[in-house]
Amino acid sequence: MFEFTVTGRLPGSGRTGLLTTPHGPIRTPVFMPVGTAASVKSLSPAELEDLGAQIILANNYHLFLRPGSANVKTLGGLHEFMHWPHPILTDSGGFQIQSLKPQITEAGATFRSHIDGSRQFLSPEIATRSQIDLGADIIMAFDESTPAQTSRRQAEEQMQRTHRWLDRCIKVWKSLPSPSPSLKKRGSGEDLTQAPFGIIQGGSFPDLRRASAEYVISKHLPGIAIGGASIGADPVETAANIAMVRDLLPANKPVYAMGVGVYPSDAVAVVTAGADMFDCVAPTRLARCGQLYHPDSKSEYIDISKSIFTLDNKIIFDDCDCYTCKNGFTRAYLHHLFKSRELLYYRLASIHNLRVIIRTVEDLKNGAKMPL
Repeated sequence: MFEFTVTGRLPGSGRTGLLTTPHGPIRTPVFMPVGTAASVKSLSPAELEDLGAQIILANNYHLFLRPGSANVKTLGGLHEFMHWPHPILTDSGGFQIQSLKPQITEAGATFRSHIDGSRQFLSPEIATRSQIDLGADIIMAFDESTPAQTSRRQAEEQMQRTHRWLDRCIKVWKSLPSPSPSLKKRGSGEDLTQAPFGIIQGGSFPDLRRASAEYVISKHLPGIAIGGASIGADPVETAANIAMVRDLLPANKPVYAMGVGVYPSDAVAVVTAGADMFDCVAPTRLARCGQLYHPDSKSEYIDISKSIFTLDNKIIFDDCDCYTCKNGFTRAYLHHLFKSRELLYYRLASIHNLRVIIRTVEDLKNGAKMPL
């Protein structure tokens, strides 16, 4: 049920591909909108389909705490729970826990819930079982994400622990029965219902990144992710970290750059660097803060909160094909909605920003050289 085929060549190390999953094909490169708590904020599944989303990301940390992964399983799994019939990827929660000052041991991570302060624990085993219960198509290994400006010694320790945790995640994934009795045993290489991706760590240290890549590759998982704080925050640094391991990565496995896509130019940079999949909360978060993507702006956005838009009867920009722009919602109206904190603003703004970044990737794919 999981297969990745390279279909074309893009500038730099970019490529197009086709990733097949139990919930449909994904044409890569692909930007994945983030639906942290099983919802892309303010948008319906139909709206996500209309703006071109092929796959969305949900977060195991948040869903583990509320409503509980076991409850989601009882309710039919994420796809049925949120009425999204297309592929879903779940992050394990390792990155989110990092900001909670966790106590990390070989067993796992102990932390306080951001919801009620209760003491919680996630281990590779618990995080993997939780994602399996959620029913995501792609599940991420539980890792210790390396923060920015980490010392080499600390980065190496975190990398080694991530590798040991990866082995434990794989063991759980292979041992648990498939959700459907008609499907073959996990790990048999056939009819996989959920695909685990290992995560490359190692900070900004080339030798550690390469050692981590070699370890993750040796596990022969359906896909490979590149994580840590040095990925996503800066497009140049992200490209450099991908370049550190690019020659090692197998051509027949999708590469996922985690947390990338603050601005449309980031999409171009990460695809050119060789990523097949990437995600970021920024497009919708920036939209809610009044920052609407605009290609002619040096900052790549206009700030709709500014009074200069009070009487501006133009749409956000003329060449945009999003619902908001196609239907003539003016800057003046969006400014009014934003200042009034009307809920419609969040919907219209999020549609615009997501469509711009998804269209940026579509335009890249349309320029692919075929065949490879």
